[in-house]
Amino acid sequence: MTEGPGLRRDNFDWERFLELLGLMHRIRAFEEEAIAGQKEGLVLGAIHPSIGQEAVAAGVCGNLETADLMLSTHRGHGHTLAKGADGLAMMRELFGRKGGTCGGKGGSMHIADFGVGMLGANGVVGANIPIATGAAHALKLQGSRQIVTCIFGDGAVNRGPFMEGLNWARVFDLPVLFVCEDNNFSATTRTREMTGGAGAGARAESLGIETTEVDGNDLTAVDAAARAAIDAVRAGQGPRFLTCHTYRMTGHTSVDPAAYRPAQEVEEWRGNDPIARLEVALRMAGIEDAQLTELHRSEAAAMAEIARTARETDWPEAAGAFTDVQDVGDPRERAY
Repeated sequence: MTEGPGLRRDNFDWERFLELLGLMHRIRAFEEEAIAGQKEGLVLGAIHPSIGQEAVAAGVCGNLETADLMLSTHRGHGHTLAKGADGLAMMRELFGRKGGTCGGKGGSMHIADFGVGMLGANGVVGANIPIATGAAHALKLQGSRQIVTCIFGDGAVNRGPFMEGLNWARVFDLPVLFVCEDNNFSATTRTREMTGGAGAGARAESLGIETTEVDGNDLTAVDAAARAAIDAVRAGQGPRFLTCHTYRMTGHTSVDPAAYRPAQEVEEWRGNDPIARLEVALRMAGIEDAQLTELHRSEAAAMAEIARTARETDWPEAAGAFTDVQDVGDPRERAY
């Protein structure tokens, strides 16, 4: 939280931040229900929870327009919700049920909702970066005022698509905001132990991309930095790069015990919880505890109902497995 002698209702946009607090509660409740569903055997494959990183999703996506495009990572539930996707359709997607955002075919790591500009999460680390760059190039050729936001983890900076995508975006001054959600770990390895130099931001700056670093657990700081970067990108000033330092409170996946992290470190980060920090700021602005408690309760209850409905939803028709599949012909008859 941005420091100061005190927050008053007349100098703090408490209504906006109360709304974003509700979004963060919604994201966390979704992740908790998804984890519960996986334990019941309702989710096949891995789930990568974003518990502890909610301020990045809320602070960045809270400044985007519905028409703007976004690409996410394998840890993309929070980003997708924050971009405006329907929670029930998302939960149905995870459970493989009828009415899922991708018909139950994408699942957790490839969830998408083109209706809100969410072009998809991606199970391949860094693969979303060149896709976002290509989408941004298309928008520039069209003369659109839309922009693209691409969110990826710190592990992606060591893969080829990172430098390729950022270089292309800089050379052609494309309307794209790159957001590094730096949670200190590349799966189960500390990123700093396998990354040379000063990190993600330094690599972006080496290509001439203006870069900002921010405390990713401070919603007010993320919100301000994202707004400034998005305004610059939309104004035609080329790509921008935002590094948000945060921490995931779970393991790499929902079944990862994360024994590679010292317990004291985890507890210290629990004391830096983005939801709790924003609640402190709202209390300083005069919001009563009862209102904050009710907001948490209502979001958790709504997500519990979504999970219940998703569980009771029918399976898709088997014939649907053959829809949305490209027929490229018989390779024995013609070459590609």
